[in-house]
Amino acid sequence: MITLKVPEMSCGHCIKTIDGAVKSIDPKATVDADLAAHTVSVKSAANETSLREAIAEAGYVNEKVAA
Repeated sequence: MITLKVPEMSCGHCIKTIDGAVKSIDPKATVDADLAAHTVSVKSAANETSLREAIAEAGYVNEKVAA
C-alpha cells in the first residue's frame, strides 16, 4: 500500500476523480481518501509510478508520504 499527499484534493468530486484514475490502471485497486489530511492510500498490484502518473494526469499533484 502507498500513501500519497494530494494537497489540492478538497471534495467528494476530487476523490471520485482520483479513484477513477487509479482504477483505470488497476480495476481491483482500493482507494481510501482522507480529505482533512489531504491523503490517499492505495492498495494495488500496479506500481507506484503508474499510479502517481495516473493521478497527476487527472489533474492532481501528488507526492509519496514517508512511511
